[in-house]
Amino acid sequence: MPLSEQEQRLLDEMERNLYQNDADFVATVGSGRARPSVTVIALGVLAAVVGLGLLIVGVAMHQPLIGALGFVLMFGGALFAISPPKRFRGAPAPKPAREGGLLHDLGERFEHRRDGERDS
Repeated sequence: MPLSEQEQRLLDEMERNLYQNDADFVATVGSGRARPSVTVIALGVLAAVVGLGLLIVGVAMHQPLIGALGFVLMFGGALFAISPPKRFRGAPAPKPAREGGLLHDLGERFEHRRDGERDS
């Protein structure tokens, strides 16, 4: 069901106000998680490759312990490269301190507009 013109206008205005009033919040939410450094990714990939090598050696030599150790190292390295622990990520962006927040502001504006329409 499409939005009416008034609903579309109100949605556009709310979006504009969000970008103007809460630019810090939009930047924080839009950025997602911090990107890990190239060094961390390289270490994770290196550990995964070494683990794969150990896995192959363990299978070829019929040594399940070496194969299992290789698998764990390979899996851990890949996980580390994809999502490193927090201490290896950049510092999180500070959250803006606002009294009431966005929903409170939008509610007040809605009430103000609704009261203004009743007076007309």
